[in-house]
Amino acid sequence: MENIRLSVSDFIAVTNQTLEYTYPSVEVEGEVASFKVNQGKFVFFDLKDAGGSIGCFMMVFQLRVPIEDGMKVIVTASPKLTQWGKFSLTVKAVRPSGEGALKKSFELLKEKLDKEGLFAEDRKRSLPGVPEHVAVISSTQSAGYADFVKIVNDRFGGLQIDVAHVQVQGADAPDQIIRALQYFNSRDVLPQVIVIIRGGGSADDLSAFNDEQLVRAIAGSRVPTLVGVGHEIDESLADLAADVRAATPSNAAQILVPDRAEVIRAVRYQVRSLLPRVENVIDQQSNIVRTSLAGAIEKTIEKTSILEDRLKNLRSVLIQLDPRTVLMRGYALVRGLTEVGGIIEVETNHVIMKAEVKDVKRK
Repeated sequence: MENIRLSVSDFIAVTNQTLEYTYPSVEVEGEVASFKVNQGKFVFFDLKDAGGSIGCFMMVFQLRVPIEDGMKVIVTASPKLTQWGKFSLTVKAVRPSGEGALKKSFELLKEKLDKEGLFAEDRKRSLPGVPEHVAVISSTQSAGYADFVKIVNDRFGGLQIDVAHVQVQGADAPDQIIRALQYFNSRDVLPQVIVIIRGGGSADDLSAFNDEQLVRAIAGSRVPTLVGVGHEIDESLADLAADVRAATPSNAAQILVPDRAEVIRAVRYQVRSLLPRVENVIDQQSNIVRTSLAGAIEKTIEKTSILEDRLKNLRSVLIQLDPRTVLMRGYALVRGLTEVGGIIEVETNHVIMKAEVKDVKRK
Protein backbone atom coordinates (compact mmCIF):
# COMPACT_ATOMS: atom_id res chain seq x y z
CA MET A 1 0.00 0.00 0.00
CA GLU A 2 1.32 3.38 -1.00
CA ASN A 3 1.88 5.79 1.88
CA ILE A 4 -0.17 8.98 1.96
CA ARG A 5 1.93 12.07 2.34
CA LEU A 6 0.26 14.84 4.39
CA SER A 7 1.32 18.11 5.89
CA VAL A 8 1.24 18.39 9.64
CA SER A 9 -1.89 20.58 9.52
CA ASP A 10 -3.61 18.22 7.11
CA PHE A 11 -2.73 15.22 9.26
CA ILE A 12 -4.19 16.92 12.33
CA ALA A 13 -7.33 17.85 10.39
CA VAL A 14 -7.81 14.32 8.99
CA THR A 15 -7.22 12.79 12.39
CA ASN A 16 -9.83 15.07 13.99
CA GLN A 17 -12.31 14.27 11.20
CA THR A 18 -11.76 10.59 11.83
CA LEU A 19 -12.15 11.02 15.58
CA GLU A 20 -15.27 13.13 15.13
CA TYR A 21 -16.82 10.52 12.86
CA THR A 22 -15.82 7.54 14.99
CA TYR A 23 -16.23 9.08 18.47
CA PRO A 24 -18.50 12.15 18.18
CA SER A 25 -19.11 11.98 21.94
CA VAL A 26 -17.68 9.70 24.59
CA GLU A 27 -18.01 9.30 28.33
CA VAL A 28 -14.75 8.71 30.17
CA GLU A 29 -14.49 7.94 33.87
CA GLY A 30 -11.42 8.69 35.94
CA GLU A 31 -9.84 10.61 38.76
CA VAL A 32 -9.21 14.35 38.53
CA ALA A 33 -5.62 15.55 38.74
CA SER A 34 -3.85 18.89 38.16
CA PHE A 35 -7.14 20.82 38.17
CA LYS A 36 -6.79 24.54 37.42
CA VAL A 37 -8.72 27.48 36.00
CA ASN A 38 -6.92 30.02 33.82
CA GLN A 39 -8.06 33.61 33.38
CA GLY A 40 -11.38 32.77 35.00
CA LYS A 41 -12.54 31.22 31.69
CA PHE A 42 -10.56 28.09 30.82
CA VAL A 43 -10.55 24.83 32.81
CA PHE A 44 -7.72 22.33 32.55
CA PHE A 45 -7.29 19.01 34.33
CA ASP A 46 -6.04 15.48 33.79
CA LEU A 47 -8.24 12.43 33.97
CA LYS A 48 -6.36 9.36 35.12
CA ASP A 49 -6.66 5.81 36.39
CA ALA A 50 -4.13 3.13 37.28
CA GLY A 51 -3.22 2.57 33.64
CA GLY A 52 -3.04 6.00 32.08
CA SER A 53 -3.80 9.72 31.98
CA ILE A 54 -5.35 12.11 29.46
CA GLY A 55 -5.59 15.88 29.41
CA CYS A 56 -9.00 17.60 29.46
CA PHE A 57 -10.11 21.09 28.50
CA MET A 58 -13.44 22.93 28.92
CA MET A 59 -14.90 26.40 29.38
CA VAL A 60 -15.63 27.45 32.95
CA PHE A 61 -19.35 28.11 32.26
CA GLN A 62 -19.72 24.43 31.30
CA LEU A 63 -18.55 23.31 34.74
CA ARG A 64 -21.90 22.93 36.49
CA VAL A 65 -20.59 21.18 39.61
CA PRO A 66 -17.38 21.89 41.53
CA ILE A 67 -14.56 19.38 41.23
CA GLU A 68 -11.10 19.09 42.72
CA ASP A 69 -8.10 16.82 42.56
CA GLY A 70 -8.77 13.30 43.73
CA MET A 71 -12.46 13.28 42.84
CA LYS A 72 -13.78 10.55 40.59
CA VAL A 73 -15.82 11.97 37.70
CA ILE A 74 -17.40 11.05 34.39
CA VAL A 75 -16.81 13.49 31.55
CA THR A 76 -18.83 13.79 28.38
CA ALA A 77 -16.33 14.87 25.74
CA SER A 78 -15.04 14.78 22.20
CA PRO A 79 -11.48 13.48 21.58
CA LYS A 80 -9.30 15.91 19.71
CA LEU A 81 -5.72 16.31 18.48
CA THR A 82 -4.51 19.85 19.09
CA GLN A 83 -2.44 21.86 16.64
CA TRP A 84 0.54 21.25 18.89
CA GLY A 85 0.14 17.53 18.48
CA LYS A 86 -1.26 16.89 21.94
CA PHE A 87 -4.19 14.52 22.27
CA SER A 88 -6.91 15.71 24.71
CA LEU A 89 -10.58 15.60 25.49
CA THR A 90 -12.73 18.66 24.84
CA VAL A 91 -15.20 18.32 27.69
CA LYS A 92 -18.87 19.28 27.39
CA ALA A 93 -20.04 18.20 30.83
CA VAL A 94 -18.69 16.76 34.08
CA ARG A 95 -20.53 14.87 36.75
CA PRO A 96 -19.19 13.26 39.93
CA SER A 97 -19.02 9.47 39.96
CA GLY A 98 -19.56 7.45 43.08
CA GLU A 99 -20.99 8.35 46.46
CA GLY A 100 -17.77 9.89 47.76
CA ALA A 101 -17.31 12.21 44.79
CA LEU A 102 -20.99 13.19 44.78
CA LYS A 103 -20.82 14.07 48.46
CA LYS A 104 -17.60 16.05 48.04
CA SER A 105 -18.98 18.03 45.11
CA PHE A 106 -22.16 18.67 47.06
CA GLU A 107 -20.27 20.04 50.06
CA LEU A 108 -18.02 22.25 47.93
CA LEU A 109 -20.94 23.86 46.10
CA LYS A 110 -23.02 24.12 49.25
CA GLU A 111 -20.24 26.04 51.01
CA LYS A 112 -19.76 28.34 48.02
CA LEU A 113 -23.45 29.21 47.61
CA ASP A 114 -24.01 29.52 51.34
CA LYS A 115 -21.29 32.17 51.52
CA GLU A 116 -23.12 34.06 48.78
CA GLY A 117 -26.31 34.04 50.87
CA LEU A 118 -28.42 31.89 48.54
CA PHE A 119 -29.67 29.77 51.43
CA ALA A 120 -30.25 32.63 53.91
CA GLU A 121 -33.58 32.47 55.73
CA ASP A 122 -34.17 36.22 55.50
CA ARG A 123 -34.43 36.05 51.69
CA LYS A 124 -37.07 33.32 51.71
CA ARG A 125 -40.70 34.18 51.00
CA SER A 126 -43.84 32.63 52.44
CA LEU A 127 -46.43 30.85 50.33
CA PRO A 128 -50.05 32.01 50.02
CA GLY A 129 -52.42 30.30 52.45
CA VAL A 130 -54.61 28.84 49.72
CA PRO A 131 -53.13 29.46 46.25
CA GLU A 132 -55.47 29.50 43.26
CA HIS A 133 -52.87 29.26 40.48
CA VAL A 134 -49.91 26.87 40.77
CA ALA A 135 -47.17 25.84 38.33
CA VAL A 136 -45.60 22.39 38.66
CA ILE A 137 -42.26 21.29 37.18
CA SER A 138 -41.87 17.51 37.19
CA SER A 139 -41.95 14.37 35.14
CA THR A 140 -45.65 13.73 34.63
CA GLN A 141 -44.83 10.02 34.28
CA SER A 142 -43.37 9.73 37.76
CA ALA A 143 -45.06 8.29 40.84
CA GLY A 144 -44.08 11.40 42.82
CA TYR A 145 -46.07 13.63 40.47
CA ALA A 146 -49.10 11.31 40.62
CA ASP A 147 -49.00 11.33 44.44
CA PHE A 148 -48.74 15.11 44.49
CA VAL A 149 -51.76 15.65 42.22
CA LYS A 150 -53.90 13.11 44.10
CA ILE A 151 -53.18 14.63 47.51
CA VAL A 152 -53.82 18.19 46.28
CA ASN A 153 -57.19 17.18 44.82
CA ASP A 154 -58.13 15.16 47.91
CA ARG A 155 -57.17 17.93 50.34
CA PHE A 156 -58.60 20.96 48.58
CA GLY A 157 -59.10 20.77 44.82
CA GLY A 158 -60.24 23.50 42.45
CA LEU A 159 -56.72 24.84 41.80
CA GLN A 160 -55.47 25.93 38.39
CA ILE A 161 -52.37 23.78 37.89
CA ASP A 162 -50.03 24.40 34.95
CA VAL A 163 -47.52 21.59 34.39
CA ALA A 164 -44.14 21.56 32.65
CA HIS A 165 -43.05 18.02 31.85
CA VAL A 166 -39.25 17.69 32.20
CA GLN A 167 -36.62 15.08 32.82
CA VAL A 168 -35.78 14.89 36.51
CA GLN A 169 -32.52 12.95 36.25
CA GLY A 170 -29.64 12.72 33.83
CA ALA A 171 -27.44 15.25 32.08
CA ASP A 172 -30.30 17.08 30.36
CA ALA A 173 -32.47 17.45 33.47
CA PRO A 174 -30.99 20.67 34.94
CA ASP A 175 -31.32 22.65 31.69
CA GLN A 176 -34.89 21.45 31.12
CA ILE A 177 -35.92 22.47 34.64
CA ILE A 178 -34.18 25.85 34.21
CA ARG A 179 -36.09 26.50 30.95
CA ALA A 180 -39.37 25.60 32.68
CA LEU A 181 -38.57 28.04 35.50
CA GLN A 182 -37.78 30.77 32.99
CA TYR A 183 -41.03 30.08 31.15
CA PHE A 184 -43.23 30.36 34.23
CA ASN A 185 -41.35 33.46 35.41
CA SER A 186 -41.86 35.22 32.07
CA ARG A 187 -45.62 34.71 31.70
CA ASP A 188 -47.93 37.73 31.66
CA VAL A 189 -50.01 36.16 34.43
CA LEU A 190 -47.61 34.70 36.96
CA PRO A 191 -48.51 31.65 39.03
CA GLN A 192 -48.60 32.20 42.77
CA VAL A 193 -46.24 29.29 43.47
CA ILE A 194 -43.82 27.18 41.42
CA VAL A 195 -43.55 23.61 42.70
CA ILE A 196 -40.58 21.41 41.71
CA ILE A 197 -40.96 17.76 42.67
CA ARG A 198 -39.23 14.44 42.13
CA GLY A 199 -39.58 11.11 43.92
CA GLY A 200 -36.82 9.15 45.60
CA GLY A 201 -33.73 7.69 43.97
CA SER A 202 -30.04 7.15 44.37
CA ALA A 203 -27.59 9.96 45.02
CA ASP A 204 -26.64 9.88 41.34
CA ASP A 205 -30.31 10.08 40.30
CA LEU A 206 -30.84 13.16 42.46
CA SER A 207 -27.57 14.87 41.45
CA ALA A 208 -29.39 16.98 38.84
CA PHE A 209 -30.82 19.01 41.72
CA ASN A 210 -27.30 19.92 42.86
CA ASP A 211 -26.51 21.65 39.56
CA GLU A 212 -25.18 25.16 40.24
CA GLN A 213 -27.09 26.92 37.47
CA LEU A 214 -30.33 25.24 38.49
CA VAL A 215 -29.83 26.18 42.14
CA ARG A 216 -29.20 29.80 41.13
CA ALA A 217 -32.30 29.81 38.91
CA ILE A 218 -34.45 28.59 41.83
CA ALA A 219 -32.99 31.22 44.16
CA GLY A 220 -33.58 33.94 41.54
CA SER A 221 -37.20 33.03 40.72
CA ARG A 222 -39.67 35.93 40.72
CA VAL A 223 -42.33 33.50 41.92
CA PRO A 224 -42.06 31.81 45.35
CA THR A 225 -40.77 28.24 45.03
CA LEU A 226 -41.66 25.01 46.81
CA VAL A 227 -39.24 22.12 46.22
CA GLY A 228 -39.80 18.52 47.26
CA VAL A 229 -37.09 16.15 45.99
CA GLY A 230 -36.40 12.58 47.03
CA HIS A 231 -37.23 10.99 50.36
CA GLU A 232 -37.35 12.68 53.73
CA ILE A 233 -33.68 11.95 54.48
CA ASP A 234 -32.46 13.32 51.12
CA GLU A 235 -31.10 16.86 50.92
CA SER A 236 -30.42 18.71 47.69
CA LEU A 237 -29.12 22.22 47.07
CA ALA A 238 -32.35 22.92 45.21
CA ASP A 239 -34.17 22.23 48.50
CA LEU A 240 -31.96 24.70 50.34
CA ALA A 241 -32.38 27.44 47.72
CA ALA A 242 -36.18 27.14 47.60
CA ASP A 243 -38.40 29.49 49.58
CA VAL A 244 -40.06 26.47 51.17
CA ARG A 245 -38.65 22.96 51.36
CA ALA A 246 -40.79 19.82 51.40
CA ALA A 247 -39.54 16.42 52.51
CA THR A 248 -41.26 14.57 49.64
CA PRO A 249 -43.66 15.33 46.76
CA SER A 250 -46.53 14.21 48.99
CA ASN A 251 -45.38 16.57 51.71
CA ALA A 252 -45.19 19.36 49.11
CA ALA A 253 -48.91 18.84 48.42
CA GLN A 254 -49.66 18.97 52.15
CA ILE A 255 -47.69 22.21 52.52
CA LEU A 256 -49.25 23.78 49.42
CA VAL A 257 -52.92 23.47 50.39
CA PRO A 258 -54.77 22.88 53.67
CA ASP A 259 -57.15 19.99 54.21
CA ARG A 260 -60.62 21.31 53.34
CA ALA A 261 -62.29 19.04 55.94
CA GLU A 262 -59.93 20.29 58.66
CA VAL A 263 -60.59 23.90 57.65
CA ILE A 264 -64.35 23.35 57.90
CA ARG A 265 -63.98 21.68 61.30
CA ALA A 266 -61.76 24.50 62.54
CA VAL A 267 -64.22 27.16 61.36
CA ARG A 268 -67.12 25.37 63.02
CA TYR A 269 -65.18 25.08 66.26
CA GLN A 270 -64.28 28.77 66.16
CA VAL A 271 -67.91 29.70 65.53
CA ARG A 272 -69.06 27.56 68.46
CA SER A 273 -66.40 29.04 70.74
CA LEU A 274 -67.27 32.57 69.65
CA LEU A 275 -71.01 32.30 70.26
CA PRO A 276 -70.81 32.65 74.09
CA ARG A 277 -68.49 35.62 73.67
CA VAL A 278 -70.85 37.25 71.17
CA GLU A 279 -73.84 36.65 73.48
CA ASN A 280 -71.89 38.12 76.40
CA VAL A 281 -70.99 41.20 74.36
CA ILE A 282 -74.63 41.58 73.33
CA ASP A 283 -75.74 41.37 76.97
CA GLN A 284 -73.14 43.92 78.01
CA GLN A 285 -74.15 46.29 75.26
CA SER A 286 -77.83 45.81 76.12
CA ASN A 287 -77.13 46.70 79.75
CA ILE A 288 -75.19 49.76 78.67
CA VAL A 289 -78.03 50.83 76.38
CA ARG A 290 -80.66 50.25 79.07
CA THR A 291 -78.62 52.20 81.61
CA SER A 292 -78.06 55.01 79.16
CA LEU A 293 -81.77 55.14 78.26
CA ALA A 294 -82.80 55.13 81.90
CA GLY A 295 -80.43 57.99 82.64
CA ALA A 296 -81.64 59.93 79.62
CA ILE A 297 -85.29 59.39 80.57
CA GLU A 298 -84.63 60.48 84.15
CA LYS A 299 -82.89 63.63 82.95
CA THR A 300 -85.76 64.31 80.58
CA ILE A 301 -88.25 63.90 83.41
CA GLU A 302 -86.22 66.28 85.57
CA LYS A 303 -86.12 68.84 82.78
CA THR A 304 -89.87 68.38 82.22
CA SER A 305 -90.59 68.97 85.93
CA ILE A 306 -88.54 72.16 85.90
CA LEU A 307 -90.39 73.38 82.82
CA GLU A 308 -93.73 72.59 84.44
CA ASP A 309 -92.74 74.66 87.50
CA ARG A 310 -91.76 77.53 85.27
CA LEU A 311 -95.04 77.29 83.40
CA LYS A 312 -96.97 77.35 86.66
CA ASN A 313 -95.11 80.48 87.74
CA LEU A 314 -95.76 82.15 84.42
CA ARG A 315 -99.43 81.14 84.55
CA SER A 316 -99.67 82.65 88.05
CA VAL A 317 -98.05 85.87 86.86
CA LEU A 318 -100.38 86.02 83.88
CA ILE A 319 -103.39 85.45 86.09
CA GLN A 320 -102.30 88.26 88.36
CA LEU A 321 -101.89 90.55 85.36
CA ASP A 322 -105.33 89.66 83.96
CA PRO A 323 -107.62 92.78 84.18
CA ARG A 324 -110.51 90.62 85.35
CA THR A 325 -108.47 89.56 88.36
CA VAL A 326 -107.85 93.23 89.17
CA LEU A 327 -111.58 93.98 88.93
CA MET A 328 -112.40 91.06 91.22
CA ARG A 329 -110.19 92.60 93.88
CA GLY A 330 -112.45 95.77 93.91
CA TYR A 331 -110.59 97.93 91.49
CA ALA A 332 -112.11 99.67 88.44
CA LEU A 333 -110.86 100.28 84.92
CA VAL A 334 -111.24 103.83 83.51
CA ARG A 335 -111.23 104.43 79.75
CA GLY A 336 -111.57 107.75 77.91
CA LEU A 337 -110.24 111.33 78.04
CA THR A 338 -109.37 112.45 81.54
CA GLU A 339 -110.03 116.18 81.10
CA VAL A 340 -112.74 118.51 82.34
CA GLY A 341 -115.91 117.93 80.36
CA GLY A 342 -114.66 114.64 78.94
CA ILE A 343 -116.75 111.46 79.02
CA ILE A 344 -115.11 108.43 80.59
CA GLU A 345 -116.14 104.79 80.94
CA VAL A 346 -115.74 103.20 84.34
CA GLU A 347 -115.77 99.38 84.55
CA THR A 348 -116.05 97.50 87.80
CA ASN A 349 -116.41 93.81 88.49
CA HIS A 350 -120.19 94.05 88.07
CA VAL A 351 -121.07 97.19 86.04
CA ILE A 352 -119.86 99.52 83.33
CA MET A 353 -120.65 103.24 83.86
CA LYS A 354 -120.21 106.44 81.87
CA ALA A 355 -119.51 109.75 83.66
CA GLU A 356 -118.54 113.32 82.89
CA VAL A 357 -115.25 114.65 84.24
CA LYS A 358 -115.95 117.67 86.49
CA ASP A 359 -112.46 118.23 87.82
CA VAL A 360 -108.89 117.04 87.08
CA LYS A 361 -105.99 117.46 89.42
CA ARG A 362 -102.47 116.62 88.47
CA LYS A 363 -100.36 114.59 90.90
